[in-house]
Amino acid sequence: MGVLLGLGLIPVLIVVAVVLLVVFFIAVKRLYRNAGADEALIITGKRSKTITGADGVSTVQSGIKVVYGAGVFVKPFFEKVAKISLSSRAIEISVNAQDSKGVTIDVEAVALVKVGESEHNVRKAAQRFLGQEKKIDDFAREVLSGSLRASIGATDVSTIIRKRDDLTAAVLTVAQDALSSQGLDVDSFEVKAVTDQSNYISDLGRAERARVRLEAENAEAQADREAKEARATADQAIAEAENTLAIRRAALQLDSDRAAAEAAAAGPLASAKANQAVVAEEQITAQRRAELRRAQLESEVTAVAEANAQKTKLDSEAAAAAAIRTAEAETARRRLAAEAVEAEGAAEAKAIEARGLAEAKATKAQADALKDQSEALLQLKVLETLPAIAHELAAPLAAVDNMTVISTDGATALTKQTVGQFAELDSVLASSVGFKLSDVVKSSAIGRTAGAAHEDAVHAAETPDVNAGFPPAHTASIASATFEAAI
Repeated sequence: MGVLLGLGLIPVLIVVAVVLLVVFFIAVKRLYRNAGADEALIITGKRSKTITGADGVSTVQSGIKVVYGAGVFVKPFFEKVAKISLSSRAIEISVNAQDSKGVTIDVEAVALVKVGESEHNVRKAAQRFLGQEKKIDDFAREVLSGSLRASIGATDVSTIIRKRDDLTAAVLTVAQDALSSQGLDVDSFEVKAVTDQSNYISDLGRAERARVRLEAENAEAQADREAKEARATADQAIAEAENTLAIRRAALQLDSDRAAAEAAAAGPLASAKANQAVVAEEQITAQRRAELRRAQLESEVTAVAEANAQKTKLDSEAAAAAAIRTAEAETARRRLAAEAVEAEGAAEAKAIEARGLAEAKATKAQADALKDQSEALLQLKVLETLPAIAHELAAPLAAVDNMTVISTDGATALTKQTVGQFAELDSVLASSVGFKLSDVVKSSAIGRTAGAAHEDAVHAAETPDVNAGFPPAHTASIASATFEAAI
C-alpha cells in the first residue's frame, strides 16, 4: 500500500517541477529586459546619490538608471522599467515673419530632432516626455519656429537668400539652450524655401538677372567677335596659302609647258631632218624614174604611131563600105516614103469627100428638125420651168405657220384652190404662147422618142464604114450634132 502511494506521488512531483520551471522561465523573461539599438531603458526605483566633484561641488545623482543596447534584470516590486526612442524625427516647419527691414516672407524648413545621446540628456527627456513622446515633435517645432522668426528678424531677405547657412546656424544657436534643457538635440536644420506674397524677392533678383543677362550678352558678343576675328584670320591664312599654292602651281605648270614644248619641238625637228634626207633620196629616184619614163614613152609613141597608121587605113576602108551601104538604104527609104505620102494623100482626099457629104446631110437634117420641132422645143423649156412656177405659187402658203380652213368642203378646199390656180395658168399660156400645159405633158412623149432615136443614131455611127473611109468616132460626132440640132 505504501509502495503504491509512493508510486502515485512521482507523477505529481514531476508535474509540479515542470510547472515551477515554466514559472521560473516566465519570471526570468519578465524580469530580464534588453534595449534595442535605437532605444534606451529607463530604470527607476533606485536611491539617489550625492557625488562630490574634484572642484568640491556636490551634486545629487538621480536614481534613474539608463541602459543602452544591453540587457538588465529588473528587481520586481522595487524597480520599474520603460523605453524611450533615440531615433531622429523629421519635423516640418513653416513660418511667416518679418526681416529687419519689415519685409514679410514665408520660410519653409525641415529639422531632424532626437533625444540626446548622453545619460544626462536621456534622463532629462525621460523626466519630461516618457510615455508621451509625441509631444517631442510639437515642442521642438515650437522652439525651432520661434528661433527661426527671431533669426529672420535679425537679418534681411537678401542675406537670407545669399547665406542660408548663416540663418541655419543662427536658428540652432538660439534654439540650442531650449532644446538641450529638455534633453533634445538637433541633427540638422535646412531651409527649403523662402517666398513672399509681394514679389519682393523677385524684384531683388530682377537687377541681378539684368546684370547677368547683360554680362552674358557682352560675353556672347565678345565671343562672337573673337570667333569672327579668328574666322577672318583663318580665312586670310587660307587665302594666302591658296595664293601661294596657285603661284607655285603656275610656276610648275610653266616649267611643265616649257619642257612639253621643247619635247614637242624635238620631234618635228628630227622629223624635218629625216624628211630632208628622204626628199633628197626621192629627188634622185624621181630623176631616174623620169629617164626611165622618157625611154618608155619614146618606145610607146613609136608603137602607137605605127598602130594608128594601120588603124587609119582600116577605118578608111570600113568608112567607104559603110557610106555605100548608107546611100543604098537612104534611097530605099525615100522611095518607100514617097509611096506612103501618095497613099496618105489618096486616103485624105477620100476622107474629105466623105466628111463634106456627111456635113451637108447633117445641116439639112438640122434645118428640117428646127422647122418641125420648134414648138416642141418651146414646150420642153416651159416644162423645165414648171418647178419654179409651182414654187412661186406655193410661196405665200410657205410663209404661213398655222392655217385654219373655213369651208363646207373641209380641207379639200385648199386642194381645189391650188388646182384652180394651175387652170388659170393653163389659160394664160394658151392665150399668150398658143399651147396649154396638157400639150407640154404630151410633148414629153415626143422627147422620149427623140432620145431613143439619138441612141440608135449613136450606135449606127459607131459601126465602121470600110468603103467610106471615115472613122467611127467621127461618124458618132456627126450623128450627135444632127440630134442636138433636131432638138
